[in-house]
Amino acid sequence: MIDLDALLLEGAVVVIAAILAARVGSRFGLPALLLFLGLGMAMGDAGLGIRFDDASLARALGFGALVLILAEGGLTTRWADIRNSIGIAGLLATVGTLISVALMALFGHFVLGLDVWIAILLGAVTSPTDAAAVFAVLRRVPLPHKIRGALEAESGLNDAPTVLLVVAASTAALAGSGGEEHTSLGVVLALIPAEIVGGVAIGLVLGWLGVQLLRRVALPSSGLYPLAALVWAVFAYGVAAEIHTSGFAAVYLAGLVLGNANLPHRAATRSFVEGIGWVAQIGLFVMLGLLASPGRITWSTVGIALAAGLFLTFVARPLSVFASAVWFRVPLADQAFLSWAGLRGAVPIVLATIPLAEGVPGATLLFDVVLVFVIVFTLLQGPTLPWLADRLGLTRRLEPSDVEVEVAPLDKISADLLQVTVPFGSRLSGIEVGELRLPRHSVISLIIRDSAPMVPVDRERLKIGDELLIVTPSAQREQTERRLRALGRHGRLARWHAAEPDETPRRVRNPFVRRERERD
Repeated sequence: MIDLDALLLEGAVVVIAAILAARVGSRFGLPALLLFLGLGMAMGDAGLGIRFDDASLARALGFGALVLILAEGGLTTRWADIRNSIGIAGLLATVGTLISVALMALFGHFVLGLDVWIAILLGAVTSPTDAAAVFAVLRRVPLPHKIRGALEAESGLNDAPTVLLVVAASTAALAGSGGEEHTSLGVVLALIPAEIVGGVAIGLVLGWLGVQLLRRVALPSSGLYPLAALVWAVFAYGVAAEIHTSGFAAVYLAGLVLGNANLPHRAATRSFVEGIGWVAQIGLFVMLGLLASPGRITWSTVGIALAAGLFLTFVARPLSVFASAVWFRVPLADQAFLSWAGLRGAVPIVLATIPLAEGVPGATLLFDVVLVFVIVFTLLQGPTLPWLADRLGLTRRLEPSDVEVEVAPLDKISADLLQVTVPFGSRLSGIEVGELRLPRHSVISLIIRDSAPMVPVDRERLKIGDELLIVTPSAQREQTERRLRALGRHGRLARWHAAEPDETPRRVRNPFVRRERERD
């Protein structure tokens, strides 16, 4: 009989310990995800003695956690940040990944002496960047939008082809050395492009349908909107997986569409899914730590992991980045950072559970190699990203910060209440209220500074951290938002600058706006 009370207590203790570990990691510059992994290993065979060796269950739970992490990534990624990078991100996630897999497979077989299928699996498992690691680390590093967008979009998109590659290689390895092996592998490989295209289509279509539904359905509680958005993205995964297309592509793209639409309670949705994402990451890494067996790792395993990691980091990844970026004339400094920032985390370890669960010969060695590889190179790459960005001059190319705008409809007077925060780096700072020149009938009703409200006057200068409450007619809301974004980017001279692509009079979907419905 399951002791539910003890289970809840143990689960709460693990989550609390993980939260404290995240705080320690933030203070000392250590990747929190590895601390979660270490927590799981400390609870396992080498520590408290909790035994967990069910690779099939680990694979199922790992896939479930990845679905939530990708949904969170899509719902919190701003289209404006990745719009100019989607081309290179798509190539990195497909062509770049295939190049890395091929080079790693050749290196593993001919240099490291691994079995051909284990070498192919090593390449397929270690090549994808990890969404959890990228989202957790890069969003704390000051980077130009184009680089950050390329890395975030790549990490969200490359799970789809690599999962299919790992399944294909595992199937071929189990089939034996006869003709069936090649037939099975060829059939699966031929299905990969169709599955990815199908997953992309389902994600976009269901994301659009979810937007239409959430705009028209009045839910009884504001707390249901974030839950509905997350569950709808997971629904896209389920639909895609059931009809044998890429569920990972579907969940990320459905989340991306939902997260960038003018939906009710967008800020609450963002906060909610970020919390769910943290829970998924904690559970995933602790579980993988429990599955690991440090006593099984030998110096030979460590040597293979280090050699494979060095080759991937300094040869395979840079070549795949160059092959993808050359078509977009990406500067060498940007390519260098893209090469170094290809972080690996939970995804390679989860992918390594696929051949382990299927009983592929040599899968245990592969899992141990990948575990060491992830630990060593995440510790090496993660903390050095801010330093490298500064050395390459990327931090000097930062764009001014966009203002955050939240919207609450005031239905009785056909107006909207905009809540605008002046972020660090915004050129709204220093502008006088009288210089804003908002559209007619749009007025600043209140300024909140240092948690204290103040009535605005024309000569009052805005400061970093100020919160503005602006009442604007509903018909002029988008014009008011465009004006605020222009001021945030160009300052008081914004009216002399040419309109930017997202500042044209056409109707746009602002990825920074959250619509809240107020009901009596």
